Amino acid sequence: MIDIRRGQERGTADLDWLKSYHTFSFGQYYDPRHMSFGPLRVINEDVIQPGQGFGTHGHKNMEIITYVLEGALEHRDSLGNGSIIKPGDVQRMTAGTGIQHSEYNPSLSEPVHLLQIWIVPDAEDLEPGYEQVRLSADQPFNHLYLIGAKKSRQGAVTIHQQVDLYAAQLSQQGTIVHPMPVQRKAWLHVAKGAIQLNGKHDLIAGDAAAISNSHEITVHGQSESAEIILFDMAT
Repeated sequence: MIDIRRGQERGTADLDWLKSYHTFSFGQYYDPRHMSFGPLRVINEDVIQPGQGFGTHGHKNMEIITYVLEGALEHRDSLGNGSIIKPGDVQRMTAGTGIQHSEYNPSLSEPVHLLQIWIVPDAEDLEPGYEQVRLSADQPFNHLYLIGAKKSRQGAVTIHQQVDLYAAQLSQQGTIVHPMPVQRKAWLHVAKGAIQLNGKHDLIAGDAAAISNSHEITVHGQSESAEIILFDMAT
């Protein structure tokens, strides 16, 4: 079964300094039909204007993953971490018992375009933690590469939940096939470009699909370049 979530139907927040698209209910956007998918609670697509950002604020009991598509994001937190996140980086914060952080666009001329992802952890009140990894620069097109997992492997960040998180870039006419055991389900988010899912669903940037009871996922590139994020999770 595949349920399509069109990007144009997402919730939005449009401020002078921020344009944000909410796949699931978030902030002032509330839709009881789109609250979460399994432990996946938030996918916000944010565009932050130059020199702007989120001031220091707090979170608890959430795994927060930041994935930058274009530009750069400056991060600081109450654990003493400070970093710049760029395309090719994956950042994970475990909010656990509580963490404070800020996120700014350090550029004075270019916006930053990113995905902020929240996953409900498999236990409450974990010790707060931080991890940032740089993906290999020679990742091939048309190949899923692991960027987050319950048991960190292949250079992925650790996620405290039964979720394997993948990213991939597809060339035009390129194809990816991902097997799906019956006890697993998936959420596919199109970050850039256009794809076709399982031979019949045409998706563009911002679109997503909830996938269950499927033996495999087939993704076919339909634009010169496309980028996807795939959450493979226990049911």
